[in-house]
Amino acid sequence: MGSVETPMPGPNEVRITLHASALNHLDLWVSKGLPRPPAFPHVGGADGAGMIDAVGEEVEGLAVGDDVVIDPSTSCGVCEACDAGEIPFCAGFKIVGEHRWGTHAEHVVVPAVNAVPKPPALDWPAAASFGLVTSSALRMLRRARLARDETVLVVGVGGGTSTAAFSLAPVLGATAVFVTSRQASKRTWALDNGADGAFDSDGAFDEEIRAITRGRGVDVVIENVGTATWERSVKSLARGGRLVTNGSTTGRTAELHLPTLFWRQLELIGSTMNDHREFAQGVELIASGRVTIPIDSTFDFDEFPAALERLDSGEQTGKIVLTR
Repeated sequence: MGSVETPMPGPNEVRITLHASALNHLDLWVSKGLPRPPAFPHVGGADGAGMIDAVGEEVEGLAVGDDVVIDPSTSCGVCEACDAGEIPFCAGFKIVGEHRWGTHAEHVVVPAVNAVPKPPALDWPAAASFGLVTSSALRMLRRARLARDETVLVVGVGGGTSTAAFSLAPVLGATAVFVTSRQASKRTWALDNGADGAFDSDGAFDEEIRAITRGRGVDVVIENVGTATWERSVKSLARGGRLVTNGSTTGRTAELHLPTLFWRQLELIGSTMNDHREFAQGVELIASGRVTIPIDSTFDFDEFPAALERLDSGEQTGKIVLTR
């Protein structure tokens, strides 16, 4: 915890007084120097919501006093990838809280395009909590080409993006959604909220998936855990299935049995963050009530170390939020 100068918005930027911000595993990685912030001092935090209190030159459609939520994916805005709407492919792609100052502060400055009107029905903790995980999960499911009546396995439910993917998959047409977790309480939570099966991440969940699907496997696996579950996640796929990953909580390396990959004609797909369309879709789904991201706990801003410890414990189900 410390003090830095209040940032000022430049052209096409706005400054936001934050009422709440939410933690992500990104905060853990940055706190450990994985990756190392581009400069010090550094302010972490990718998710937040608050009120615009200053606007830079050339900003249109936003004004001081507007309540907004923050889209954490930023880009140059003018390259071919940005013109196509695929900003994660921009060479200048940056994440709020990782490559530029973030939301765990009194103020944050972001490009105006990254300040999205807050749905009036959401209170500040709810508005601050859904952004990164909902839009990231939407991108994963889109890159997986999830089709109506397909089946999905979400590995490591309880974490933010995995929980969002679990909530989103039925809305996007999945006919059955299975989950894994090391913790019985999280498996119970998932079953109580519509999961078609819940298995221990430390167990032979691939065999259980095949048993419940009569040997077929699932069409899509959402994988954020990494080394500890990778082999069984791949084995859970049906022929022609797709595994999408955007995380490596338990390790960055994994072995791959190549004959399994080519003989079963599987696809392994990487996914990072979101584009602005996915963020807008996430806002719409949350605002409509069709998707809900649970809040595990809230902490006062000055209790950030305790909030980070809660996140690091892996005991949470859903999001951890800082409030002022």
